[in-house]
Amino acid sequence: MSKKKPTTTDGIKILHRLIIGNDPARQASLEEERANMEVARKIYDLREQAGFTQRQLAKLIGTTASVICRLEDADYEGHSLAMLNRIAAALGKRVTIEFVPMRHKRSA
Repeated sequence: MSKKKPTTTDGIKILHRLIIGNDPARQASLEEERANMEVARKIYDLREQAGFTQRQLAKLIGTTASVICRLEDADYEGHSLAMLNRIAAALGKRVTIEFVPMRHKRSA
């Protein structure tokens, strides 16, 4: 008796299987993009929770609003620990570093 491969109608799973598949380079690229997106979103969320505009936060940490705008862009790849520490301090937070397992490929 042969086992039938399960099917899905989940568009994300289908696209992941077709585009990313088992390609280690594509999987690594996806993980990097997810990390950039998470950092950008965290900066945005913390700034919004504090009630600051990009310009106000920029002034607090000695930079420009355009730098804050870039940091909040999910496509930005230049997040530095020094800048994250400056933002955290201005918002009464601290940066912590955590190493977690990479996400495994999705089975579709």
